[in-house]
Amino acid sequence: MSQTRRLAAILAADVAGYSRLMGADEEGTLERLKALRSELFDPKFAEHRGRIVKTTGDGLLVEFASVVDAVRCAVEVQQAMSERDTDVAADSRIELRIGINLGDVIVEGDDLYGDGVNIAARIEALADPGGVFVSNTVHDQVRDRLPFLFEDLGEQVKNIARPVRVYRVRDAGAAAKSPSGPAPPALPLPDKPSLAVLPFANLSGDPEQEYFAGGMVEEIITALSRIRWLFVIARNSSFTYKGQAIDLKQVGRELGVRYVLEGSVRKAGGRVRITAQLIDATSGTHLWADRFDGSLEDVFDLQDKVARSVAGVIEPALQAAETRRSADRPTSDLGAYDLYLRAYAMVFSSARHYPEALRLTEQAIARDPRYGPALARAAVAVCGCFLTAAAKIPRRTVGRASISPSAPSRSPAMTPASWRMPPRRSAISVRTSAR
Repeated sequence: MSQTRRLAAILAADVAGYSRLMGADEEGTLERLKALRSELFDPKFAEHRGRIVKTTGDGLLVEFASVVDAVRCAVEVQQAMSERDTDVAADSRIELRIGINLGDVIVEGDDLYGDGVNIAARIEALADPGGVFVSNTVHDQVRDRLPFLFEDLGEQVKNIARPVRVYRVRDAGAAAKSPSGPAPPALPLPDKPSLAVLPFANLSGDPEQEYFAGGMVEEIITALSRIRWLFVIARNSSFTYKGQAIDLKQVGRELGVRYVLEGSVRKAGGRVRITAQLIDATSGTHLWADRFDGSLEDVFDLQDKVARSVAGVIEPALQAAETRRSADRPTSDLGAYDLYLRAYAMVFSSARHYPEALRLTEQAIARDPRYGPALARAAVAVCGCFLTAAAKIPRRTVGRASISPSAPSRSPAMTPASWRMPPRRSAISVRTSAR
């Protein structure tokens, strides 16, 4: 099948809180989505000359030949969605997140590929429920052609060739009528991994079970607070979201946490089922999910067991997530990046270059102490020197590179154990440094 390229405006959309809605009412949610598709989405896309490329359960991808049509269509869809759900409870509403990008795409049959599509999906993941976010390429084309306000959110899409600046689209008329001021700024993330445990949803239909769901969350917060390297938000802060339809990324920004734990409690007879899921609030990615069944004969014993189980599985899940995040963390210091690349090339060129590679990684770490790839490459160079006995390592270099005192140790990803060095590494480093 032949491939062609063309410039297109790509609209990516998905349903905020889809898993929660499906868990509460699977059949009802599907019927409402089908009605929205036939009564609102399809007619609006056709009116603005959009083509639905694909649908993925709670999401869809639409191509427009005109970026003006794409933005106008997105705003009208969100306005219509808010008008349809005025009589629906806040925690049961279907709300879309929409992201739009203008870029070059690869066309293969009826499908589209490439960065133009990927960036649209990344922007959609950043959007607020009921909101429309666009890339800088879209903003530059429509800002003087449409009567909308554009709020600059900065460079949000990173780890690509060129970071993408993102804008929130606001209807000028609605903004003028709204008494609310600008959204509060996001709280900065603490230095160590941070987590908020949200109130668990009571799916039993029995209001008397609210006490059990609340007690379950308190026990989990207490158990997680015992993990010394983890920052856990207090119950009073996280319980302000009880009974609300929330966007987890917004919760992360408002509470200043990277991870969010949410779940539900369902009772049937004398037994109860508790589900929990761990989510990266910065990206919306699910990191872990599980369920726990038990008997209500001894409520307190059940709460203790579930709390211990959740804490036991969340700790390694968070450690793995922090390790991946640290390993993938880029550096904004071009000098450190250049030093890392030079060391990387030396490590694979010849064993006799290990000491020089170690010296270069030490310089990179000095410029950016949290640069994960440089820290890892320093560990490889240390191992290579000892295992090949290629050359003596300068005493000063070993003492710093073995684990630099300036290297952060508060994250589990940066602890000596996570480097997976040979078991005798510490002893060798100490003896070498003492010479």
